[in-house]
Amino acid sequence: MSTRLRELIRSVRACKTAAEERALVAKESAAIRASLKDAEAHYSHRNVAKLMYLHMLGYPTHWGQMECVTLIARASFPEKRIGYLGLMVLLDERQEVTMMVTNTIKNDLKHRNHFIAGLALCALGNICTAEMARDVAPEVASLLHSKNSYVRKKAALCSVRIVKKVPDLADEFVPGTSELLSDRHHGVLLCAVTLALELCVLDQAHVTHFRKHVPVLVKILMSLIRAGYSAEHDVGGHADPFLQVKLLRLLAKLGAGDADASDAMSDVLANVASNTDGSKNAGNAILYEAVNAIIGTESVGGLRVLAVNILGRFLGNKDNNIRYVALNTLAKVVAVDTQAVQRHRHTIVECVKDSDVTIRRSALQLVYALVNDSNIKTLAKELLDYLGVADVEFKSDLTRRIAQLITKYAPDRRWHVDTMVELLSKGGSYVAEEEARDFIVLITNSPELQGYAGRALFRAAFESEQHSNRFQLSAVAAWVLGEYGDAVVAQSTRLQGEVHTVIAEADVVKLLESILGDYHAPTAVKQVAITALAKLGTRFKTQTSAVRGAMGKVGTSANVELQQRASEFCGIFDRGPALAVPLLERLPPFVMKSKEALHGVAGRGKHEGTAVHSAPGGGGGTAGGVGDLLGDFAGLDDSVPSSAAAGGTGGGADLLGDLMAGYDATPGYAATPTGASVDPLADLMGGVSMQPTTTATAADPFAGGAAAADPLGDLMGTGAPLLAPQTRPQPAADPLADLMGGIAATPAAPPPMNAAAFDGAPPAATPSFIAFAKDGVEVSFVCAKPDPMDPSKTTVTATTVNRGGVPLLGYVLQAAVPKTMSLSMRAASGDSIPANGTVTQRLDVTNSQHGTKALAMRLRLAWNAGGAAVVEQATVDFPPGL
Repeated sequence: MSTRLRELIRSVRACKTAAEERALVAKESAAIRASLKDAEAHYSHRNVAKLMYLHMLGYPTHWGQMECVTLIARASFPEKRIGYLGLMVLLDERQEVTMMVTNTIKNDLKHRNHFIAGLALCALGNICTAEMARDVAPEVASLLHSKNSYVRKKAALCSVRIVKKVPDLADEFVPGTSELLSDRHHGVLLCAVTLALELCVLDQAHVTHFRKHVPVLVKILMSLIRAGYSAEHDVGGHADPFLQVKLLRLLAKLGAGDADASDAMSDVLANVASNTDGSKNAGNAILYEAVNAIIGTESVGGLRVLAVNILGRFLGNKDNNIRYVALNTLAKVVAVDTQAVQRHRHTIVECVKDSDVTIRRSALQLVYALVNDSNIKTLAKELLDYLGVADVEFKSDLTRRIAQLITKYAPDRRWHVDTMVELLSKGGSYVAEEEARDFIVLITNSPELQGYAGRALFRAAFESEQHSNRFQLSAVAAWVLGEYGDAVVAQSTRLQGEVHTVIAEADVVKLLESILGDYHAPTAVKQVAITALAKLGTRFKTQTSAVRGAMGKVGTSANVELQQRASEFCGIFDRGPALAVPLLERLPPFVMKSKEALHGVAGRGKHEGTAVHSAPGGGGGTAGGVGDLLGDFAGLDDSVPSSAAAGGTGGGADLLGDLMAGYDATPGYAATPTGASVDPLADLMGGVSMQPTTTATAADPFAGGAAAADPLGDLMGTGAPLLAPQTRPQPAADPLADLMGGIAATPAAPPPMNAAAFDGAPPAATPSFIAFAKDGVEVSFVCAKPDPMDPSKTTVTATTVNRGGVPLLGYVLQAAVPKTMSLSMRAASGDSIPANGTVTQRLDVTNSQHGTKALAMRLRLAWNAGGAAVVEQATVDFPPGL
């Protein structure tokens, strides 16, 4: 015979080790099995009770589930109670055993003993399946009209489960629910309101039906507000706050979109909002639901102001939970009544500095929504002050939002320039490349501010020399100083009220030299600095020797790219001003995008044809995506290919790349009829004519159409031809050709060259295309043929960009190809991708049936975002011809 339940509990608690407990449980389980096998009926209830205890301890009890069915079928109430309890604890709706008790439950629902009917309703409310719901729905609907309040409230709750499982049965419960809404019993009324809410959620037609009960519901709520003390229902000094909360939720649902219903409940909502004491949690819960009801219905303006004031009081509460719900609710109110929320702007901004990360995040989202033309200066200052102390995970999104708000609401361009310079100083490498590019576009289109902006950037860059994470600022400052250095040092460009700073030509050159000499500066930033120095060498007549000296130092750099640029610029200077001055002249203004296109929500880019970039990583080692940001600054970096998408709407140009060829600046730049920009200075060694061809609009880098031509590409005559030989214009005479001597000015069309034959020359690449894009994760492919003599081999460079606000941890990219192909994958550049960061990986594919079967590939991506594991798969559609 097995032991009693109390003795089993005492024995389990006395076990000192897990092994001892397992041995005891195994022994007791064997005794229970023996008892069940011998059909000891008088011990059945004890055995089921012990099975429930073992189940709670985590031991398997599936072998004893049938005993619950046996107990339910017995007539005794104590045995039925244990049987139903075991049924709800040991089983769930997925177990097939539940189908065996349907008939017993139907009989118990009709039992004269209301406690037995209550047991059956309770079991249905916990484990009812769709099949059971269809069988017992008529009996449950009839129990809504029972004379016993105990049965009515349980039937109402059971009905909620049934209509959730089988929404088609909802109509059967509408009449009973309407009747219960007039019940005087608090428990029945609470369950009836819950059922009415569920019915309204399922079908809008039910909302119309229950709107006629609004006067009754208002009367009940008013009576609860005015009710005196009742020990049975009082919680924290409030009469049945649970019922009040449910009534407010139902009123909010019924009043949404209906002016008459909203007018009928406006008085009681005002009464609740004005007379409810918020010193206790129960009162705060009622006030919160009252605010939601006011916001969700067609309330008058005065009532909404009252609701916002309540939320303002919530913001001053010490409880973080209350402050959190207040911030989230205010975010909903902003869309309805912004002016009412503006009165609490100071309190909301203070929440941005809260120690709780959830409060800070919610407050920031609300501040973004509050910014407008009248308060941009104040809120931008607050956000910039917070940027200096913000957590790392906030900075990337915060800098992006600040830049968007500045551009959207800037009162004038001078303030825009000042604020963007401060953002670059405080945001460091967290400023997105696209925002830096847009700032440069603004400067190029503001002639009156070019000197002013250059001086502001000079001061900021000079002060930030000791900060290794501000290379985004250094890059923008170098670009602006290189283009407008003469305006920076000119006294005539000073504006009224400008900070008096005397900047000499030598100071500008020294700053650029310091960027070139910075050990931590990324190569891309140094490329911009050396190009800026070259441009200043033609404008600062007194600094020509200093510029040549700086070029000489860079010429000994360990970086081959910097060596080549320095050598090429020295070669240009050796040819004299006749070549250097027109070649390094100031760029024309770039085309500005509209504010809507410039500052749309995240996820633009490939849909709008704008450039897509990754934010540079923090720290001093590298600047992450700065290589894309400023790569190919003057078209000399062949390692950064231009991108073009099919249809002219796909890939984007890099942030400052191709600045000399990608923008529609002034009429007179030649373009091919297909839209590909032809640079008049490109292919200085290759014989491209300086004479303009048919004038057309230059390619817009924001449009992502044809790939922009490289303005200084193939400067040494070793790169790929600018145009295909059959489309290359034939010049009469090229005044800049044969720069280094020994090359004909008008050579014949060169034959195709193997780029791999030159050291460091990358394989000819196809335009990039999107291989996968979902949930802010975007994988782009750039395909190249490493050996033109063997077209079966393809090198794929996969770049994964995290456009979401949450870092991706444990990132893994896997690929598979058909059996007719072979695949070799190199190690990825990292296994985690910060917000707006990138990871690259190289894949080498050999197609043994090239020309017969197209290149095909399947991708499997896995990462962890915010604690949730994500696995995605995709099929890659390669461009034809690969």
